[in-house]
Order: sequence, then C-alpha cells, then structure tokens
Amino acid sequence: MRIAKIETCVLEANYDWTIVKVKTDSSMVGWGEAFVAPSLTGVIAQLNEILPGEDPRDVDRLCRLMRTALGSSGTASMGFHAISAVEIALWDIVGKSYGLPIYQFLGGKYRDRVRIYADCHAGEGLSSLSPVLLPRTPAWMAKRSRPPAAKPELNPKYHGGQKSEAAAVRPRAYARRARLMKQRGFTALKFDVDVPTRYSFDDYNRALTPREIDLMVSLVAAVKGVLGKEVDLAIDCHWNYGVNDALRLARACEPYDLLWLEDPVPPLNTDALRRVTVGTTTPIATGENHYQRHQFRELLEAGAVDILAPDFQKVGGLLEGRRIADLADIHFVAVAPHNISGPIGTMASVHLCAAIPNFLALEWHAAAVPFFDDLVLGRRGPMIQNGYIGVPDRPGLGIELNEAVAWKYRKPGEPFFDRPA
Repeated sequence: MRIAKIETCVLEANYDWTIVKVKTDSSMVGWGEAFVAPSLTGVIAQLNEILPGEDPRDVDRLCRLMRTALGSSGTASMGFHAISAVEIALWDIVGKSYGLPIYQFLGGKYRDRVRIYADCHAGEGLSSLSPVLLPRTPAWMAKRSRPPAAKPELNPKYHGGQKSEAAAVRPRAYARRARLMKQRGFTALKFDVDVPTRYSFDDYNRALTPREIDLMVSLVAAVKGVLGKEVDLAIDCHWNYGVNDALRLARACEPYDLLWLEDPVPPLNTDALRRVTVGTTTPIATGENHYQRHQFRELLEAGAVDILAPDFQKVGGLLEGRRIADLADIHFVAVAPHNISGPIGTMASVHLCAAIPNFLALEWHAAAVPFFDDLVLGRRGPMIQNGYIGVPDRPGLGIELNEAVAWKYRKPGEPFFDRPA
C-alpha cells in the first residue's frame, strides 16, 4: 500500500477546521485535522511533492521526512500544524490496515472514556474567528439571524481581538453559563478572565489594576458559587500579563481552589513562567503555544508548569504527543490537552488521552457549533455524553467524516478535497 494523494478541506466553525484526507492506492483513506493557521492548506498541498509513493505505515519516518522538508523551507512552526494532521491520518490508515484502534499503537488504553472540559469563553459561546483571530460571520451563523460581527479594535491585551464582544461581561453571565454546562454533565469547565474592562489604564503594558483583579476574582467567585465542589473550574489568561500582575491574580484566586490558571504570561520566557508557578499555590498550566517535545522538556526541567496543555493538532502529531506525555510523567505532571478541533481532531486526541496514564481532561471548544456531531458519518448520538467521550474500539480513528455535511460548511476560496477552490 502506498500514499496516492493528500487532500484538504476547510470548514468555517468557531475556528477554521482544516481536515486532511490521505488517499492510498488501495482506496483506503485516513482522516486528520490541523490546528488553525493562515494559508495552511497551501503548506499541506506541498507535501504532495514528497509523500506520494511512500508506505503510509512508516509513520515516524514520514514525520521526520516532513519536518526536514518544511523546516528547511522556512515554514517550521506552521509546518507542525500540517505534519500533525497528516500524521493523524497516517495512524488512521495504520489502524484500518490492521483492524485495530489507534490507541493500540500508542501503548493500549488506560481508560474506556475520556473526561472532557468545556471551554465556556467569557460566559457566552465563542463567535467565529478567522485564522488571524478577527470576528467573522459564516453563512451558517447568518442563517441563525445573528448580527454581523463588528470589525474589532485589535487589542494585544485581549485574546483574539474580542474587545467589543466581551465588553459587557458580567459575573451573572458566567454563572448562567456554568449552570447550563453543569446540567449537561460536564465535571470541569474553563472560563476566560482576561476580559476588557473600564478599569484598565493601558492596553499594552501587561499590567492589571486592583479593580481589574477584583472583577476577575468576582467572575471566579460567581462560577464557583454555581459549581461548588462537584465541578472543577479552570481560568484562562491568554498570555496577557507580566510576572508581577499574573502573581497578584493567581494569589487572589488561591481561596477558590482552581483546577488551574492557564497561560498567565507569554510563552517565550520559561523563567518568567517559572516565577509565577513557584510563587502561588494556584496550579499553572501552559503548552498550547509550544512545539515538539524539546520545548516541553525545557518547561518541565525548569519546574515552570504544574499542568501541561499541549495541542496534539499542533505539536507534531499523536506519537509526538505520547512522547511529551511521557516526559511529563517523569516529572509527575498531569496532561490536560488543548483542543479547538472538530470531531476528527477531537477523536484523535481521545485515542491518545486514553493511552497515557497522566491524563487529566481534554478541552472541547465547540459547544456553540451546532453541526459538530453532524460531521460524523452514521453517528449514533452525540460524541460527548455526560461530559465524557467513549473510546472507540473500531479500527483507526473509529469515525469517518460525513463529506455531505462538511460540504455545507466549507470555507469559500478553499479546495474541498478533489474539488478545486
């Protein structure tokens, strides 16, 4: 069996969901998904110059081949997004070839179902964001009579330029969302606390005023009042703050027994993150903006993180994710993977989460996407049930993309597998 061609489609969901289809000369196909990036499908298309004719079961060697090709061409970071998607599709083919689920090739499973934590954003469902994190209104949103997304004031202090969207955030909205997701059976939730307020004096200096911290803590208190001790709570800061102010916030949250505080400072300085981590009893999580095991090794050896949050659609694939989890396990650190994927990427992550001992919870970002489950061919109910995803025993990923449904939500200007843009 040999690789014949690599094809892509892009779906406009809350983010771009870039789906990869690896075709073989035996008519078997594998499915993968990549983390969002501008012009990503162009990078993936270039892999058709090096992979056709190769045995798709040589997964690790082919990943090394792709890293060499994309790294030397100056597309290293985005290249890992592309490699991750193709690698997942290769594992899907391997599983189908031998009649086994992917987790069997990653060491077997520790658990039959994977705990999911729901990302609740700023108390409301996340509107759709482009690859450069600007609000947009896909056709499916317009049909639901949502108002067009306003052109944002792109503000580096706030994640994704969502200043206008989050400006009216109130503790009551957070509590309402927490109650809804608790009723749906989730045992862990995450909320954004890096929201715009009228209390900020400067949008660029990474500082927090006392009143900003008071508001952020009030959001935490409102949610914890709903969740009690039955449901875990994490909060996200999206790399917005300096060391001193991140510490002030983390310490102010200590009475609330958070599951973690995520990405308090930018990811470029491991020592800065370590100073935050060792300065508070609030657990600190990071990892979604790190690539390959080498960068995670630095975090772990520096003692800069309490909980590791790699994104398996970004780090280089499932085998690389397994290696990262093994490094974390050496340091007795839990892994809570970041995940903004559709059902293909989510299920790929489920296989790896089932296979690692130090797994904590897997993120789900798509509560506001009405067609998430519809993308699974022949589905028998929602993928997530009572806050968990069952680990499939069918070969490969255990699911197939419903291409007819995917066609409805395709992104204009992008190819749809064998159909040109």
